[in-house]
Amino acid sequence: MQFVPTVLLAAGMTACGAAPPERVVPSAFRTTPDVAETASRPAPEAAAGPRARVVILGDSLTAGLGVPEHEAFPARLQARVDAAGWPIEIAARGVSGDTTAGGLRRLDWATEDDVRMLVVALGGNDGLRGLPVEQMHDNLAAIVDGARARGIEVVLAGMEAPPNFGAIYTSQFREVFQTLAETRDVVLIPFLLEGVAGEPDLNQRDGIHPNAAGAERVAAHVWVTLGPLLAEIAAEP
Repeated sequence: MQFVPTVLLAAGMTACGAAPPERVVPSAFRTTPDVAETASRPAPEAAAGPRARVVILGDSLTAGLGVPEHEAFPARLQARVDAAGWPIEIAARGVSGDTTAGGLRRLDWATEDDVRMLVVALGGNDGLRGLPVEQMHDNLAAIVDGARARGIEVVLAGMEAPPNFGAIYTSQFREVFQTLAETRDVVLIPFLLEGVAGEPDLNQRDGIHPNAAGAERVAAHVWVTLGPLLAEIAAEP
């Protein structure tokens, strides 16, 4: 049986806690596009020439389980990059059911080429299995440190645990992402599925995985943080 991210099992969950120091985000990146319109918009032709690679290391959310590849949130991020004319490739490295331990095992493979940035979108399946938060912390820390050792910038996407393991576990689970963002000086997206978790119209019939509109909403949410960082990369000589 395949394990899936857990954060959608609790309807209406929202991320809590402190985020790292606020980054000034240009207003262009703060505008959330109309979901229906942008989800159906064909991606513009990508910029020609060598492209900086940005890898998203994740699970079934990154893999786009249940939706066509071009409608998964990494592809919708690529569409935004292409629309901006930036020479950047968004490479999705998602494996359904993967935990942070699995992501750590795949790190070298996922970043074997020349990678400029790594977006870590793991942890949901750790929560589903009720795995120790200390173990999740150590795995994520090793991913961050391993990428940094290779000169790769890291962005961490936080997840939420289901409430059935109790308030203490849920709180400690959330704190793992906040602590790593602070101790490793990593840019944090507090909750990857902000605005999508628990919304029936944005999820598939399983109530767990985003549908095309939900994936577009995830991309719009991630873009608020990632867009300015990618603009900096695109501006590099």
